[in-house]
Amino acid sequence: MKFPKIKEFHITPIAVVDPPLLNAAGLHAPYALRTVVELVTEDNISGVSEIPGNIDIDKALERSRPLIIGQDPFQINKIRDILLAEFGTEKPADRGFTPWDQRTVVHVFSSIEVACLDIIGKIVNRPVVDLLGGKRRDAVPFSAYLFYKYEGAGGELEFRTDPNATGWAAARQASALNPAEIVAQAKAMCKEFGFQSIKLKGGVFEPRQEVDAILALHEAFGPSVPLRIDPNALWTVETSIKYGKEMEGIIEYLEDPCRGQENMAAVRKALKTPLATNMCTTSFGDIPRSVQLGSEDIILSDHHFWGGLQESMKLTSICETFGRDLSMHSNSHLGISLAAMVHLGAAIPNFKYALDTHYPWQSDEIILGGRMKFEDGAVPVPSGPGLGVELDRAALAKLHENYKKCGLTKRNDEIEMQKVQPDWKFIATRW
Repeated sequence: MKFPKIKEFHITPIAVVDPPLLNAAGLHAPYALRTVVELVTEDNISGVSEIPGNIDIDKALERSRPLIIGQDPFQINKIRDILLAEFGTEKPADRGFTPWDQRTVVHVFSSIEVACLDIIGKIVNRPVVDLLGGKRRDAVPFSAYLFYKYEGAGGELEFRTDPNATGWAAARQASALNPAEIVAQAKAMCKEFGFQSIKLKGGVFEPRQEVDAILALHEAFGPSVPLRIDPNALWTVETSIKYGKEMEGIIEYLEDPCRGQENMAAVRKALKTPLATNMCTTSFGDIPRSVQLGSEDIILSDHHFWGGLQESMKLTSICETFGRDLSMHSNSHLGISLAAMVHLGAAIPNFKYALDTHYPWQSDEIILGGRMKFEDGAVPVPSGPGLGVELDRAALAKLHENYKKCGLTKRNDEIEMQKVQPDWKFIATRW
């Protein structure tokens, strides 16, 4: 029997308006880079995916094109083997010190795998969640993701604001540099999206100020709203234990307070609060040492970084085996990535912690029908075949023009921060 093969492989880098959000590595640029991959079969079935944008990843995708054209989209294992033979296996250390993952091959494979699953779902007329073993929930809860930030809307406005904006669109532009402003941001975001839990991206100010923001959120929202904080590994073990103890009973988990599995294990032994990570255990090769040391309670997976949706389902089984919970990390993304996250989130077992999402911070979109809707902080699982979303080609073309105009080719938050503080340097452990 002859099956249609992949005949086209389209790679479209885009630039998405992003506000001036602060984090441990510096400052978000006015645009966040994404790359959209589209595979088309001989019978004109299209599958799409979206990954973090980076010129090196885009070059690797170009290198992959002749290897993928002519392949059967159902043969994902073969495609993985072809890519591994071409690029080799990346080491855990290739991730780098930044809050985001700097590996290339995992991004390339995840983009191709998700697009293939989108095609397969359309061929068999089933949603991607059914290809992952089936739906365990009808909607997937997400957490409000708060950021310290400078005033500004990002994009062409950069540090300026749109005076006509109202509601969350206005709150998204406001400064958030102290506990009171963080609480105001949280109230606006939760009002707009209905989130039932809250995360604060830390690692920006000295720990006392960030813990005070958590205490202010606890006072404002009460004990029924779970809180979490992510210092992005900038704290020492001593600082992590000191402030971790202060936040016991207030936060549901502490994410990556310090750097490295050994340090995380030391903090975990000292605290009652669960520790989560997307920085110290970030690949399958990290897991044996994680289990040996006991470095975390929760792994924050990310299908872009773990090699796709099927590999992420493999991770859920490993987490069950070794007593880990699993939730999801996020990056500045649009609806294709969000749809993939929702399909995965609907399939994973033992769902305890709402997933991360940057989606409220983005105003652009590249899927038909506009931005995906949150209902009480959750996104219903798309019911259409495949990912259940389709490309808005006019919007994609517009954001590709943004990419060509903005001049950015890879993320570098240190350079952006130096536009505000010229002598600022990233330090792997700051407090």
